[in-house]
Amino acid sequence: MPLWLDLLRTPMAAPETVPLRAKRRTWQLLCLSTALAVGLITPLRGLIGSAAPRIAALLIVATLLQSRLYWGAKRRADDKGHPGNGEEME
Repeated sequence: MPLWLDLLRTPMAAPETVPLRAKRRTWQLLCLSTALAVGLITPLRGLIGSAAPRIAALLIVATLLQSRLYWGAKRRADDKGHPGNGEEME
């Protein structure tokens, strides 16, 4: 399996709960959708007209909001699972 695909399948927080996994997958799909919408903006404008930039902008905003939600939940899960908040224990 290619490394990039293996990294996508690897949980980014331990332990990863079902809600956290759902947030991660939603975040990944939004990132992919944003990249596709921005990368294919010219063909999209040909297909759906002036709505294409608005859709791309909505995807960008949704991705930013989901990023904030996911990374906050991930940080809380990491802090809860690791005493000392990442600092070395003596």
